Amino acid sequence: MKIHLTSLFVDDQAKALAFYTEVLGFVKKHDVPVGEQDRWLTVVSPDEPGGTELLLEPAGHPAVKPYRDALVEDGIPLAQFAVADVHAEYARMSALGVRFTQEPLEMGPVTTAVFDDTCGNLIQISTEPQ
Repeated sequence: MKIHLTSLFVDDQAKALAFYTEVLGFVKKHDVPVGEQDRWLTVVSPDEPGGTELLLEPAGHPAVKPYRDALVEDGIPLAQFAVADVHAEYARMSALGVRFTQEPLEMGPVTTAVFDDTCGNLIQISTEPQ
């Protein structure tokens, strides 16, 4: 068994696609209309085009807003992405205007940072486990 797909609720799919591709560097894998406004919209790492897909799912369900609001208020990231160098990604993303809620923090062998994805979520980046 392996993880094939995971969902991330977003306020606006077009805005999320732009952020996740243009800022974070993911690539669009699927973009299929679902109903009149929504899409089955996934992105993947360019390093693993056949790897785990991230579904940029519309945040329309009534449970989503209070759940995400509570996580953001408590500073809890909804997802974590691995990067080779947190400090370099922090500098690159900050230069692009990304708002970080936690600057790089070294915790033993792992360094993390947390940013606002502009779509209603906090996302953590961390060094890849060695």
